Amino acid sequence: MYARELGPEVDVERLTGGAARSLAPRELARLFAVLAHPDRIRICEELRDAERDVNSLQAVLGVTHARVSQQLALLRTARVVGERRQGRHVFYRLIQPELARWIARGLDFVEAELADSQAIRGAVAEARNLWLPSEAAAGARGK
Repeated sequence: MYARELGPEVDVERLTGGAARSLAPRELARLFAVLAHPDRIRICEELRDAERDVNSLQAVLGVTHARVSQQLALLRTARVVGERRQGRHVFYRLIQPELARWIARGLDFVEAELADSQAIRGAVAEARNLWLPSEAAAGARGK
């Protein structure tokens, strides 16, 4: 969070000790809360390499236009995605593209926790192939 966004009640220069240590976890928790929906995670992954409009996201996600728009509005408000207007079209992009890779790395934790469920392991492997194709290919060569 930028200093100007903290508001006048927060003196950034004086943030030390407990105040500084509580602000960072609060902002990280806010990010986790924004990402805590399967549609928003999938949108971030779809925006990994290129910007997209609502119609293309709707097609790939298989959900309604309204649902995609609602999720994008939440991601935009949280400054996870940005937009670019071209005529009547609005294109969305990740403000920090590395976020998609970070989300995909979360599959390691899911896989470790659910190692005894073959169906979930298969779904994790499929998601890894979609979200981290270069690493999936490297892993296959290394086995």
